[in-house]
Amino acid sequence: MAKEKTIHTCTECGGTSPRWLGKCPHCGAWNTLIESVAESDAPGKNRYSGARHAGLAAAQPVTPLSAIEATDIARTPSGLDELDRVLGGGIVEGGVVLIGGDPGIGKSTLLLQALDAYQRAGLPTLYVTGEESGAQVALRSRRLGLEGSQVNVLAEIQLEKILATIEATQPAVAVIDSIQTVYSEQLTSAPGSVAQVRECAAHLTRTAKATGVAIVLVGHVTKEGALAGPRVLEHMVDTVLYFEGDTHSSFRLVRAIKNRFGAVNEIGVFAMTEKGLKGVANPSAIFLSQHSEPVPGSCVLVTLEGTRPLLVEIQALVDGGGPSPRRLSVGLERDRLAMLLAVLNRHAGVACADQDVFVNAVGGVRISEPAADLAVMLAITSSLRGKPLPKGFLAFGEVGLAGEVRPAPRGQERLKEAAKLGFRVAVVPKANAPKKPIEGLTIHAVERVEEAMQVVRGLV
Repeated sequence: MAKEKTIHTCTECGGTSPRWLGKCPHCGAWNTLIESVAESDAPGKNRYSGARHAGLAAAQPVTPLSAIEATDIARTPSGLDELDRVLGGGIVEGGVVLIGGDPGIGKSTLLLQALDAYQRAGLPTLYVTGEESGAQVALRSRRLGLEGSQVNVLAEIQLEKILATIEATQPAVAVIDSIQTVYSEQLTSAPGSVAQVRECAAHLTRTAKATGVAIVLVGHVTKEGALAGPRVLEHMVDTVLYFEGDTHSSFRLVRAIKNRFGAVNEIGVFAMTEKGLKGVANPSAIFLSQHSEPVPGSCVLVTLEGTRPLLVEIQALVDGGGPSPRRLSVGLERDRLAMLLAVLNRHAGVACADQDVFVNAVGGVRISEPAADLAVMLAITSSLRGKPLPKGFLAFGEVGLAGEVRPAPRGQERLKEAAKLGFRVAVVPKANAPKKPIEGLTIHAVERVEEAMQVVRGLV
């Protein structure tokens, strides 16, 4: 197969060079030339319609939205409930999924289990491994207890051979592990480079859309935890999943940060066992305290992850500081913590200016929604005064700079989940107070931070 001509384009000025240079000959910027396949001068061979051929293209018919029949997207569940929840109900025909995570966190393990489940359900599958041999994959499958697995395995990193195999075998689901190891002969750069990752992902995406094969791409992550490679990679695919969790803990979270076929920020919770990853039916149990009696500095929050209400314990420790007190938060935004401390001081008379304040979300979960504000403030106040909150107590609500407590979305679902798990007292925004009482749950609706503090003082 003859190689296509390549060209190097500057990401700063758009200038081109026939070969790679450290410095752009047009704008003088350093390390900005990226290799790509050059456009063919022949009208019939141009893969990307450039401006030079714009006059040769015929106008295409357009259709108003009202005339297009909208049908439900068919999904194929894998049988792994937590994975199907994150995907929005299952894999979609022709969909492209990108999943990233730290090395050794369980990406390959989860995907091998999912492929085996699809294969046993009668769907043809293909596992393309670029980092391991076929024997290593077989050894892992036996370790996971997948005896007699019929998943087809291909140990290959050349894109053209992978595409030919997909076309010949026509699997329903194909996994590429990982996209950073795949290279195309059309480019001279090394596997893992920006040009190779972008070009290979583009080819695989077009193949998925043309053939209806669902393709899952495994991506490496950087030291900062973001997906390695070009940012355009996340825009090419339909779904982006992140594997989260501490490698020293047995629990893993799979979070959807982009999903064209389902809810964003949906999470699936797994536990790593000797037989692979198992779904956790009641994830709130992971994030709740194991204290036999209430302790100061602990407050339970009902947070919302996608469509799922989760109960998470917020822990705070207020300790004597020095001339430069520290503000440290794990699982919560540090800047928001500083803002909440200022609101506490101004509107509730709780001063922590000379104290070290540490806040932690138990279980390694990351909370980004502002509905955690009230629980964080109550946990800080509890630690500062050395008085524990009542047993079975929870709180949620956003706090503004003026001291008002604002409602959180889907408050009714949060309260019902808390009542189901045996909680008895809740402090919530007034707008989230249910019209009908919830059995077993006493609800205190507040409008301001001062009211919340008074309610808590009356309870303890």
